[in-house]
Amino acid sequence: MEDRGEARGATGRRARGRLENDVLAALWAADGPLPARRVRERLTGDLAYTTVLTILSRLHDKGMVVRHREGRGYVYEPARDEASHTAQRMRSLLEGIPDREAVLARFVSELSAQDEHVLHQLLSEHGGHGEGERRKR
Repeated sequence: MEDRGEARGATGRRARGRLENDVLAALWAADGPLPARRVRERLTGDLAYTTVLTILSRLHDKGMVVRHREGRGYVYEPARDEASHTAQRMRSLLEGIPDREAVLARFVSELSAQDEHVLHQLLSEHGGHGEGERRKR
């Protein structure tokens, strides 16, 4: 993984939540479930093994990773793929915003031409139905 120095504070520590994101990214990039030792090897910096175990345990408690017993320890894998995880985060952010239309308008206005084209295609495929119409089906 590349070093994301911009996500580190003045102390050299990762920004809050950054380590969880890095651990999830390592799991998404893997071909299958990984033990904590292998997750640690895929992360930048000199993290303690116990730190990685703590993050994996927190992610498990949040339902973001699943773990399976393998030998005397566990192997971990993401509960959802990266696209599903990101979509859920986007929905959660929008739910807390009173003026969703303004946020969505700004989001769309800042898309690249290619992303705008993909979004337009996706909306066309879904018939442009709103959430309320989907619930009725």
